[in-house]
Amino acid sequence: MPLHALIITPCATKASRDFSAAGQDCKLTPNLHRATSIIHSSGEVRRVFLFSGHMIDAPDRPEPRFPPDKEPIAAAAIAAKLDELGAGPGDLALCSGACGGDILFAEACLARGVRVEIRIPFNIPEFLNRSVTFAGERWRDRFFTVINTPLATLFVMPDESGPSPTNENPYVRTNLWLLHTALALGEEKVHFICLWNRRGGDGPGGTEHLHDEVNKRTGQVHVLDTNKLFFQGGTS
Repeated sequence: MPLHALIITPCATKASRDFSAAGQDCKLTPNLHRATSIIHSSGEVRRVFLFSGHMIDAPDRPEPRFPPDKEPIAAAAIAAKLDELGAGPGDLALCSGACGGDILFAEACLARGVRVEIRIPFNIPEFLNRSVTFAGERWRDRFFTVINTPLATLFVMPDESGPSPTNENPYVRTNLWLLHTALALGEEKVHFICLWNRRGGDGPGGTEHLHDEVNKRTGQVHVLDTNKLFFQGGTS
């Protein structure tokens, strides 16, 4: 069953019924309908802030992209953008949970009273190993602090839909899951914020992929350009 058949909410739009990754339908189980609808059952969502962004650089990364010492700059840029957009109670934030951009975004949203949904492509131990702890144990601690906050809810792809089919990339699949959830709440409500260097990523399903998918549909895209923020001493 295609993902668009699983997200059925009163405010679903035509855009939320037409998604594919490289021409493939993203096939998930009906549990994703539950995963999408539970968190939204408490009332109308005012705005949806969808996020994607770079992880902190691994120690052996050959070309710097998000050096650890640039974390305060990234955090300030994310916070400023959320304040510019008026983020607060009644809004919903959607992101993954990797070290760097995802966790910084989630922390900033929670500090402003925004409900946060975190969606990850693997079970927690595997996800931590792939996307969090290589940058240091403090990022692991921050991950757990975020997901244990009352305003936050964690969704784990294998728990909701089973393992990814062998012909589907789990990161692409998670991007589309995030995007479907956001647009099903009303595409006019969606603001996509990305902490990005405007280049292709290290593999499929990165920030470029989600940026391009959102840009096709809503146009409400806010790029925090890391080239300018981190390496040119300017604003995004």
